[in-house]
Amino acid sequence: MSRLEPRLLGIPVPRIGPESVPYWEGTRLGELRFQRCDACGAANFGPGLVCRKCRSRDLTWTRSAGRGEVFSWTVIWRPQTPAFEVPYAPAIVRLDEGYDLLTALVGLDHAEISDGLRVCVEFHEISPEITLPFFAPDPEHR
Repeated sequence: MSRLEPRLLGIPVPRIGPESVPYWEGTRLGELRFQRCDACGAANFGPGLVCRKCRSRDLTWTRSAGRGEVFSWTVIWRPQTPAFEVPYAPAIVRLDEGYDLLTALVGLDHAEISDGLRVCVEFHEISPEITLPFFAPDPEHR
């Protein structure tokens, strides 16, 4: 059994651009944020200047409940750099609000991952500026 845990030390740190500041401010506060289009109601992620569905510029930052399901994943056994301890499981999580997020799964054995696995967000600080969202099994659906 190989329990998946957050890898925090030495991993590459994302650069914060002006359009993503509200997202990163939210993660530091323990909030997962996304943009909702005021014109058509579509959820938009990652941060952008226009709606991906209707091209409106009327986007509002909204707090996500942080729950969703595993849409796609892989388990890495051979890291690209030594900073990534194996195994780790990058995944696409489809959030209940209707957007997909590339993340990593934690808090379970790699053999427990399956399509549709219900997960919830947990936050881990990797630097004073960056707190990353990871996803663990949702205790309400175990």
